[in-house]
Amino acid sequence: MSQLSLVFKGMAMGMAEVVPGVSGGTIAFITGIYERLIFAIKSIDLDLLRLIGKGKIGEAWKKLDGNFLVTLLTGMVLGIGIGVFAITWLLEHEPIAIWAFFFGLIIASVWVVGKDIEVWNFKTIIALILGTILVYYVTIAVPSSGIEALWFVFVCGAVAISALLLPGLSGSFILLLLGMYTYILPKVKEVMSGNFEGLSVLVVFGLGCITGVLSFSRVLTWAFKHHKNVTLAFLTGLMIGSLNKVWPWQEVLTTRINTKGEETVAFSKSVLPSTFSGLQDNFLYGNDPQTVLAIICIIGGFALVILMSIFGKKS
Repeated sequence: MSQLSLVFKGMAMGMAEVVPGVSGGTIAFITGIYERLIFAIKSIDLDLLRLIGKGKIGEAWKKLDGNFLVTLLTGMVLGIGIGVFAITWLLEHEPIAIWAFFFGLIIASVWVVGKDIEVWNFKTIIALILGTILVYYVTIAVPSSGIEALWFVFVCGAVAISALLLPGLSGSFILLLLGMYTYILPKVKEVMSGNFEGLSVLVVFGLGCITGVLSFSRVLTWAFKHHKNVTLAFLTGLMIGSLNKVWPWQEVLTTRINTKGEETVAFSKSVLPSTFSGLQDNFLYGNDPQTVLAIICIIGGFALVILMSIFGKKS
C-alpha cells in the first residue's frame, strides 16, 4: 500500500468524522484498512510500554505498526482541518444539500457493511431490528442540546471516538445526538484559527478520546472475533435508524442560543418535501425543498461510498 494512498484514505476518514453522516470506521472498512487499524490500536498495551521502557524502540514501533498509524493519522489531521471549515460553512449556508449528501452516504454504507453479513438468522435479524429501533428512538427523543461541563465533554470524547472504530456509526453523529456537535466543532475551528480560549475544552475532549479508543478497541475486537455477523447486523441497524437524523428536509421546532450568542437549531423533525414547502419561518432551512439538488446530492453521496468500496477492494 503506497504511503500517498494511505494519506488520502486518512483524509477521507478525517473528513468523515467531521460530518454527522458516515463514520471514519466505515471509510476504513470499505477501503480495506479496517482490520489493520483495529489491531494497530489494540497493540497499545503494557507490553508496548515495557518494550519502550527497555529501550527497544524498533520492536515497539513494529508492534505498533507505527509507519501505518503515523501516515494514516497525518491524513486524518489534514482531513479534519479541511472538513471543519468546509462543513461548518455548508451546514450554515446549504443545509439541505449537505444533509442530502450525508443521507446518500449512509444509505450506501448500509449496503456496504450489510452485505458482509455472512449468515442471516434469528440473532442477526434481531440485532438489526434492535440497532434500528435504538438509534431511531434516540433521534426523535433526544433534543440537540448538550451539557457544557468538562466532565460531560470528557464522556462525549470517549463515546464519540469509540464510534470512530465502528464501521457504521459516526462519531460526529454521536456528538450530534448528545447535543455537543455544535459546541465541540466550533471550538476546533477557533483553535485552528489562532483563538485558544476553547483549548481547555479540546484538551479534556482529547483525554476522553484517548480513554475511549484504548478501551473500546478491545471490546470491538472481541465482538468481531466471537460474534461477527451479529455485530455487523447491529451496526447496520444503527445506520438505518440514523437516516432519520440526516433527512434533508427538517422542520425546526426549537432553537437555542449557543455560547457565542448565536441562534442555532435545538430540535427538529423530518418532514416530506411537500410539507416542507408549506412551512413558515423555518429557521435556517427555509421552505424551498430544492428537490432536484437534494436528489443529485443523495446520488453523489451514494456513488462516492460505492466507488470507495470498489477502490478499497482493488487496493
